Amino acid sequence: MSKTMFKSRKWKKQKLKVPGGRTVTHFRKPKPNIARCGNCGKPLHGIPRARQSEMKKFAKTEKRPERPYGGVLCSNCMRKSIATKARSL
Repeated sequence: MSKTMFKSRKWKKQKLKVPGGRTVTHFRKPKPNIARCGNCGKPLHGIPRARQSEMKKFAKTEKRPERPYGGVLCSNCMRKSIATKARSL
């Protein structure tokens, strides 16, 4: 019998064959929500939907885009913020 917390459909079920020969069900944790822009709230491109334990294994360039404010702001908001900072100088 599975635990009560696994009865909701948000847990992904994965059937595995264990070395003893029987088939068991493993429950995988759900993916986190998609990363969003800090200004406008649009989804950020180039950031994987992975748990922190999986993100540790990625290379630095796979975790976020290689541009200023990469992983924080979308490209449109980044351009606007750089333009306003350049004007204020």
